[in-house]
Amino acid sequence: MSKKIVVITGSPRKNGNSFAMTDAFIKAAEAKGHSVTRFDAALKKVGGCRACETCFKTGKACSFDDDFNAIAPAILEADAVVFTMPVYWYSIPAQIKGVIDRLFSFVVGGRDIAGKECAVIACCEEEDLSVMDGVRVPLERSAALMKWTMVGEVLIPGVLNAGDIEKTDGCAQAAALADKF
Repeated sequence: MSKKIVVITGSPRKNGNSFAMTDAFIKAAEAKGHSVTRFDAALKKVGGCRACETCFKTGKACSFDDDFNAIAPAILEADAVVFTMPVYWYSIPAQIKGVIDRLFSFVVGGRDIAGKECAVIACCEEEDLSVMDGVRVPLERSAALMKWTMVGEVLIPGVLNAGDIEKTDGCAQAAALADKF
């Protein structure tokens, strides 16, 4: 069954390792007949949540108008959301964290977003997979809170420089993730 998948990236490096895995996932998902909409959060203007709790009161997800208001409708309509990013300082990069924090708007705004599928694609410089816990755990818990099903994770250690991903099976794993939707 064809699904609407939203991919949200968190890297500012267009030729980077997480972008390569993102591209591999999108190509495989589209080949399976899924519709994919991509948002490169690092290349957008998305601030953090201001906790004003006026979500959807203006007709938009957020009263503070920035690029999140273009992303939110796509998330509402999606069957699945995939977050892709490098790990920065053992955590989620700020470039995507604003989008993740503002998922709060769906809760405050009373929007039913339960039942979606979710996945994460991430990479890091270090070889220790536990370095990615700062990305993996918050996304798993966020998915559980929103009643989303986490269908897969692609976590690739040991990549720093652009192109290092080609020395791993990261792109193949990202492409295989499309089979889970």
